[in-house]
Amino acid sequence: MSSQPLPRKPRRPRPADPADATDGPLLDLNRYVPAFITFIGNKLSNSATAFYQKNFGVNVTEWRIISQLAIEPGIPASRICQVIGFDKGPVSRNLAALQKRGLLTIRTAPDDGRTHSITLTARGRAIHDRVIVAALERERRLLSCLKKDEREVLIDLLRRLHENLGAVTGQGTT
Repeated sequence: MSSQPLPRKPRRPRPADPADATDGPLLDLNRYVPAFITFIGNKLSNSATAFYQKNFGVNVTEWRIISQLAIEPGIPASRICQVIGFDKGPVSRNLAALQKRGLLTIRTAPDDGRTHSITLTARGRAIHDRVIVAALERERRLLSCLKKDEREVLIDLLRRLHENLGAVTGQGTT
């Protein structure tokens, strides 16, 4: 009979030393701009989806697409992705859902058979015209804590940050 060592009982990990959790730098969430932008964006998107879905039957991503098509009729999906900052997959799924519901049409672009021209239908434009009233009211309420000149400064600062995103993403914007 050969003598095989018995398998060792796995060791229990030692409890983490509470001091370890406080070592090193920490974010100050009251001053860290990317966190503010993310938190505001998440909360705005979540509440917008709930509100727009309940009142108009569209989610916030669908609204972003519809509003972009109202601004730039006939654009391809790649332009929508570029503007709203989403990957092709989610945009394609939303476009297919909007087309199925009769809110937009997708046709081969007349000037380039490799791309598609996307436009709102009359029904899609009617949804746009109803949602935009609510969207602008939500914006007004959000910004109501700021004076007019502060709103203009905020818009300028946000535009400049948007234009500077390439500094951290390695890509251009809009």
